[in-house]
Amino acid sequence: MARLHIPKIEKILSENLKDKALQSSDAVVALECLGFRWELHLPQLFQSKTLTRLYLVALGRDSASPVQALEKLLQVPALGKIRERPPMKKVVISLKINDPLVTRTAFATALNNLYMSQGDMNLDDMPGVLASAHALQFSSLYERCVTLMTEGLAPHNLNSFYLAGCKYQEERLITACEKWLEMNLVPQVGKQIYLRKIPKELLHKMLKSPRLFTYSEFHLLKTLLLWVYLQLNQQSQTVPTYETMLTFFNSFPKKCCFLERDVGHSLMPLFVCLRLHNITRGKDLDTLKHINFFPESWLVRIIANHYQALENGGDMAYMKDFTTQAVRFGLLFHKEYTTHSRMIAMYGFFFEMKGIRDDSTDYSFYLQRIKPTDVGFPSSVCEHGLVSLRTERLVKYEIRAQVLADGRWQEFRTRPVVQKFRFVGLSCRSEVLKIKTVGIPIYVSFSFIFPAS
Repeated sequence: MARLHIPKIEKILSENLKDKALQSSDAVVALECLGFRWELHLPQLFQSKTLTRLYLVALGRDSASPVQALEKLLQVPALGKIRERPPMKKVVISLKINDPLVTRTAFATALNNLYMSQGDMNLDDMPGVLASAHALQFSSLYERCVTLMTEGLAPHNLNSFYLAGCKYQEERLITACEKWLEMNLVPQVGKQIYLRKIPKELLHKMLKSPRLFTYSEFHLLKTLLLWVYLQLNQQSQTVPTYETMLTFFNSFPKKCCFLERDVGHSLMPLFVCLRLHNITRGKDLDTLKHINFFPESWLVRIIANHYQALENGGDMAYMKDFTTQAVRFGLLFHKEYTTHSRMIAMYGFFFEMKGIRDDSTDYSFYLQRIKPTDVGFPSSVCEHGLVSLRTERLVKYEIRAQVLADGRWQEFRTRPVVQKFRFVGLSCRSEVLKIKTVGIPIYVSFSFIFPAS
């Protein structure tokens, strides 16, 4: 290709592509690809570096100098000598594409975009169109595909978009997929059959991310259990009920737990990422035990940590690293909300996570301690009547809000704060995280531990 003097050829093309006579001429190139023949015009063909090279190679077969041949082909007749450009000889070029993502439909869409730069494209066809643009070296279409894919992420296309990003090493698309999944693994994907398609390696990366959003640790556990169920039941085309899923895991022989079986051993790294010690509800702990999924040593350690914390007034001495061990709860603030809150309980202490829309683009989020005797306190939160009598509770916490606004993710957070929570005045409330954004919904994560006090 060095003999074709590509830079010089590009200069010649840039000087001639606005020639109206050239633009209105009949198709002069027949492209054979994927068992079809497409007829193209030179101004459109020259948008693709791949097709340009093939065309110049074809010219070179009939000329010692492709540059001179191109100059002669594009030469504008002198005024008054020849009124019309002579007919151009039709050139046949052939392109072989072995990429399975490139279908005839996707390739036709890519060629259509040589003529209509803003032509409509089906989002479901994007991986194939991206692959076609990559094969054609059609940079403007390639970039448009990446933009449309990053802006159109949804549970049903996340996997195909992510794999396309990996295949063509498109970091912008890979990052967009990962960030979207960090926020929506539990709220959206975890409720749909498309969860099955999430690659194990990607799922593992999400579970290790400190930015992962979840309503609670048990919600994240249920999502991961559903992913395992769907891997083992490929014939299932619907999401099973929670009870069906538990029955399935409980059906294995009791001689050893699921994760210690051959089928489950490779999944161990996924479940190691969970913060199972943050599951404290009696009903949820019973589920951990009865589905025979986890090693006995894990369950013993979880229960021992809970007893130790209860005996020490809630102090979580077993937590050494805030970033990887802190209790985490989430609040998803939707467009229709003016206020939104949720009650949580931990070792007899009760808190309310609260979000307020101050105006159209301003929001406030905070954590506050509440009494079980307060009006409106839900009885379901106070399980087994466990109530701490301590008037003070030392808490180390962090509040993080993440939102997609104008195609870019914004992140707001407090610093990790250590504070004594009481019942009166400002002492019952955390720092307030105030944010300004036009994006919605807002994914708000509350992380905390009870240090020794």
